[in-house]
Amino acid sequence: MTSETGPSRVGRAHAPTHPEPARLPSLTGLRFLAAMLVFATHILWYTRLVPGDAGTELRKTFALSGSYGVGFFFILSGFVLTWTARSDDTAGSFWRRRLVKIGPMHLVTFGLAALLVLETDRPTRMVDWLASATMQQSWFPDIGTVSAVNGVSWSLCCEFFFYLLFPALLPGLRRIREEWLWPAVAAVLALIVGVFLVGTFVVNDQPRLAAFAVSGEVSFDQVWFVYFFPPARALEFVLGILLARIVAAGRWPRIGLAPAFGLAVFGYVLTRYEPYLAGTAGVATVWTAPLIAAAAVADRQGGASVFRGPTMVFLGEISFAFYMVHWLVIVEAADLIGPTRTFSTGTGVLLILAVLGVALVCSALLYRYVETPLVRRFGRHRPKAERAGLPVAPAPVRAEGDRVPN
Repeated sequence: MTSETGPSRVGRAHAPTHPEPARLPSLTGLRFLAAMLVFATHILWYTRLVPGDAGTELRKTFALSGSYGVGFFFILSGFVLTWTARSDDTAGSFWRRRLVKIGPMHLVTFGLAALLVLETDRPTRMVDWLASATMQQSWFPDIGTVSAVNGVSWSLCCEFFFYLLFPALLPGLRRIREEWLWPAVAAVLALIVGVFLVGTFVVNDQPRLAAFAVSGEVSFDQVWFVYFFPPARALEFVLGILLARIVAAGRWPRIGLAPAFGLAVFGYVLTRYEPYLAGTAGVATVWTAPLIAAAAVADRQGGASVFRGPTMVFLGEISFAFYMVHWLVIVEAADLIGPTRTFSTGTGVLLILAVLGVALVCSALLYRYVETPLVRRFGRHRPKAERAGLPVAPAPVRAEGDRVPN
């Protein structure tokens, strides 16, 4: 590990000289909407609670909403970590705080998921257990490994990779002159399209995958490359870093929050008409980038935002716990109800709301008794002077957005 006076200083290069708002509550509120997109995909595809044509149409409509929400989280992660970076931070301190943030929740939900695996005798190899436990499963181009144990935790592998890169990425990206930020965004977008093209025309397309919403269009190797492979998804994280710099520099165009939300909805509608490999990963989720920037601008300038209310902020605060536990609740509910059992539309909707309610209660408990106390105890930033035993002024409250759910 490099010394604290060396290049490991996370926020060293071109740190903002103007005061920024300490809180970005709209970004916190938006987290819950993204988590709900993931929930919608899983509840509709792992159960048949909504029957008939209505259920079929809903499954088609929300087949890719989960991947859209995850891509949103990846972009948001880069934005928030850049926005809240401190000039006196070090790589070691940053990694410690990130590990405290995601590690305990991962271990608790991994343990709960392990009980479900043992209860259902789901085939799980040793490599699956080890890769999932250590948040390394997305590096394996194997459908059994990336989805092993707690099926949603593959995204933590990507986030873990982003965190490892961040102390080296941020100083370099902060050296980009302000007038070159938009060309840099264009370059990242070109690389994201390049990932889709490589996945489509270079990666082996055999055998074809006939599962979920893929319908034999592509192979798992292709899906893995564009969706699970951490370096490919890191491009969305880098896009978030550049967006934060653009907003901080005052170079974001006057796109209001409502039009930006409309763009995000439009982008999701496009996923139904794009090739699967485009609709499931970065090419699709870049449409959420304007929403992230516009929400930050609204909070920065005191503009109106429906995502800033106390209920939305609280739901956003528990969204990481919700993301990590909701799949387990759905799987257990499907086992209790019967995965193929159907009900009337009204009853099915009520059961979905009941499953959602249970997941929210579990999320609130995990947030209250696992995430919050450990982050408060071990996840606090300690300025260099404090680490040296010198008195320091109280640190400002950090942004609400500094809560990365995946």
